[in-house]
Amino acid sequence: MRNLLPTRLPQGAGDRLGRAVARTGVTANVISFIGLCGSLFAAYLVIQDHLIWAGIVFLAGSLLDLVDGAVARATNTASPYGAIFDAVLDRAGEAFILAAAAWYFGERENELGVAFCFLALFGSVTVSYVRARAEIDGMEMREGLFRRQERVAVMSAGLILGFPAVAIGIIAVLANLTALQRSWMLAAYLRGGEAEAG
Repeated sequence: MRNLLPTRLPQGAGDRLGRAVARTGVTANVISFIGLCGSLFAAYLVIQDHLIWAGIVFLAGSLLDLVDGAVARATNTASPYGAIFDAVLDRAGEAFILAAAAWYFGERENELGVAFCFLALFGSVTVSYVRARAEIDGMEMREGLFRRQERVAVMSAGLILGFPAVAIGIIAVLANLTALQRSWMLAAYLRGGEAEAG
């Protein structure tokens, strides 16, 4: 199954960017942390009702997720720890922006918007959990209808265009569908392994 958005820059462009950034001395983990700071600032902007700027900052910070991997590969410093560090910060960044959106909707007594935020957070975390569980069981799982890249794109667009509830509603539905999709894929993989063992 083809993913909607890429998980990394094209190899040539990624290598050039990674080498260029690496020459500044900035490490991949520092870039990941800067991305988290961007998400925190975007969350603050949401609470302050500066939605357009929040969307721009959130998108910019999230795009650093493409850069940190390129730097790690260019400097040959990619490691399991770095991958986990990056993944944890990605989840935290999403949690911050959705928590801020829940606050924003709560202040405006938009109960449906608050519910969307909780459902979106649940779906986002579950998508990542199922992938992690699959990797523990020996299955590489990069496919998915609505992964982090798609969630970031929709969230940013919703903030910039002034339709955050619609965007988060879309994320709530599609992230949970993706969690179900990945769960089904993992179950099929495990059943196949059991059949071979039998």
